[in-house]
Amino acid sequence: MKVKKYIAPSMPEAMKAIRAELGSEAVILNSKMIQTGGIFGFFKKKNIEVIAAVDPAAKTAQVPVIKEKQKNVPVKPEQSGRADSPFNKVYTGKGSDPEAKAPPELAREINELRSLISSVRFGGSDNAVSYPEPVLNAQKLMSGQGISTEIQKDILSVLVSNWYTGGATADDQEVFAWLKAELMKRISSLQFGGITFTKKYVNVVGPTGVGKTTTLAKMAADCILAHNKKVAFITTDTYRIAAIEQLKTYAKILNVPIEVCYNFDDFQKAASQFADYDTVLIDTAGRNFRNRQYVEDLKAVVDFEKEIETFLVLSLTSKQEDMEEIYKQFSLIHIDKLIFTKTDETSSYGAMINMIDKHSTGIAFLTYGQNVPDDMKHATAEVIVNTVLGVERHE
Repeated sequence: MKVKKYIAPSMPEAMKAIRAELGSEAVILNSKMIQTGGIFGFFKKKNIEVIAAVDPAAKTAQVPVIKEKQKNVPVKPEQSGRADSPFNKVYTGKGSDPEAKAPPELAREINELRSLISSVRFGGSDNAVSYPEPVLNAQKLMSGQGISTEIQKDILSVLVSNWYTGGATADDQEVFAWLKAELMKRISSLQFGGITFTKKYVNVVGPTGVGKTTTLAKMAADCILAHNKKVAFITTDTYRIAAIEQLKTYAKILNVPIEVCYNFDDFQKAASQFADYDTVLIDTAGRNFRNRQYVEDLKAVVDFEKEIETFLVLSLTSKQEDMEEIYKQFSLIHIDKLIFTKTDETSSYGAMINMIDKHSTGIAFLTYGQNVPDDMKHATAEVIVNTVLGVERHE
């Protein structure tokens, strides 16, 4: 792989120089506007910097002809990776790791190409990258799903090296399989799935409005129906009367006891009362956890490390920045897993990948409606990746 940088007054002139030196088989990797020359900061000239590459060993028919930088355009349905796109077909394994068979010299060139891609900045038209079309489709899918640029760069470096190492002939299905494999590799080491039942208390925390109380009822129903557990409710969310009444209604439907705790003496009494129960689900007030003293007092009642499993509930209709702030707010206690709600109210799921990748925290459940005990799915790494890639829907 030969990679070279060109500086010219315009794109046509840059392309002319690239064709003259690298030939018509070259492909543009990056282009951006720069300023050169000048005196004391004045009279600078605008030029375009273009990074191009060519694989001398590749056949002309296998390498895309050089073309001008692509403009950022809306993703068409057939490019989006949804169910009606060829980009959603899962590849079965052919050539899934081409670099493993690459000779040393080619492997070195691939690493250089990865380093080049890792330096690319996303978001500005002057820094757009002209990827091979199947890789470009993968980048559009990740971007459309809201996957962070840092994760995109890591994955795209692998996809591009795979594409060139495999002879520059991979189609959408093959590149899509590489994309899925890289996402799976990124999160598969984390813990997924619902309640472990290794601890008696299950603490469900989160801000108001994310569907926490309904999620708690779904979890209780799952414990009773799927695992034959003896379940009880404790609620400390005394700020919202509606929340208490809602949970009481669910308790009546599920035929489980509930205790409302206004202080820590109440909590201790409730814990004693439910000593013979298998699982005690705790509904907490969202704003309490901003107060460190509240957390310390609660720790005096329940050993968070030994006796309690804590799930943080986040809504997928929230902005990424809001999710980060919520996580920070509740991280005064140990968070075992995340629960994402309202998956049926959005078409963007990349925040799940961003959150679990950044915080190394797995996902317990996905919820997608108001029906109890339905509208909840146990999370796995494959369920999360398939949801992000549009292979799996929840509605």
